[in-house]
Amino acid sequence: MRTQKNKTSKAGSTVDLIHEIRQIILSARKFAAKSIDTVQVLTNYEIGHRIVEHEQHGTKRAAYGKAILKELSKKLTVEFGRGFSEDNLSNMRKFYLVYRNQKQISETASRKLTSPGENIAVSGKLQISETVSRKLTMHQNMQTVPVQFTLSWSHYIFLMNIHNVDERRFYEIESLEMGWSLRELKRQFSSGLYERLALSRDKKGIRKLSRKGQVIEKPQDLLKNPYVLEFLGLDEKSQYSETDLENAIIDKLEHFLLELGKGFLFESRQKRFTFDEEHFFVDLVFYNRILRCYVLFDLKIGKLTHQDIGQMQMYVNYFDRYVKQPHENATVGIILCRKKKDALVEITLPKNANIRASEYQLYLPSKVELKQKLIDWTKEQ
Repeated sequence: MRTQKNKTSKAGSTVDLIHEIRQIILSARKFAAKSIDTVQVLTNYEIGHRIVEHEQHGTKRAAYGKAILKELSKKLTVEFGRGFSEDNLSNMRKFYLVYRNQKQISETASRKLTSPGENIAVSGKLQISETVSRKLTMHQNMQTVPVQFTLSWSHYIFLMNIHNVDERRFYEIESLEMGWSLRELKRQFSSGLYERLALSRDKKGIRKLSRKGQVIEKPQDLLKNPYVLEFLGLDEKSQYSETDLENAIIDKLEHFLLELGKGFLFESRQKRFTFDEEHFFVDLVFYNRILRCYVLFDLKIGKLTHQDIGQMQMYVNYFDRYVKQPHENATVGIILCRKKKDALVEITLPKNANIRASEYQLYLPSKVELKQKLIDWTKEQ
């Protein structure tokens, strides 16, 4: 029996070893692909640098610059194949002009990702990226190139067309930290994420967005104004119930988690608890691992009433007293509604209540309207 036990132990350790080696190989392949992206971005930056430098030694006329791009495109395509069209070369030139005087924010984000205790895979990725960058910058034909570029070339093509520097830096940080694909980046930009987060912050908080991205330090940092749920596929004009809204959220839970933002984990729907022999149901229960607290959502499709606010207060009180652990922070309640009235919320709740009402909409907002709203709001502060 002792021999059999040893065999089992060896077999178990071999399984673990295979799993570890498999993870290393998969990570290495992922890092290699990332390194290729980094090389492409750094190379394109340097090509843009050379084009601008050449233009500055000649005439500044637009026709002259266009002629240069046309000639370069023709000769480079013959030798190196696709990828050097006039449009691509123009993007490289623009990339250099946009980023040459801007200290890259990804260095800050990288420090966050490599804090003690983080997954070793992340650290490895950054080390490989840094090594590739260092080799490029030491090459005799390369000028000094920023080593902090960490996104794909496709990401940068989109980002450099965001004219507001603070807004561009914000999306660059979030793309890196959240691992957004280009498609998700475009969706977040189109939904006006920067403006929606900014509208729930003071001026100091808005400045922090451009330096550090969305930082979650207190319950207010979780909020967006409004939440955009266009991915649910519900028609704004059709009749739907709160149950329909809840079902649609559960069906698109991954998208909803992305819209909620950082640190959210889904726990349950229609969470039942019994108090004084009466049953109550919380629509959606999440946990935020950054704030270390429960976040309760109550869905309302009609007009927000003081009864709705009082009901959420009861839910929050119950979780604080009977569910949360001593080491966890106070429960947060968010009433997701079509229309909110801040005055009603303020008069109903005590000032220190962890309960907020936030609007949702089923279509992408107008970025022009959101920007104007942010400008007007900033002037009032």
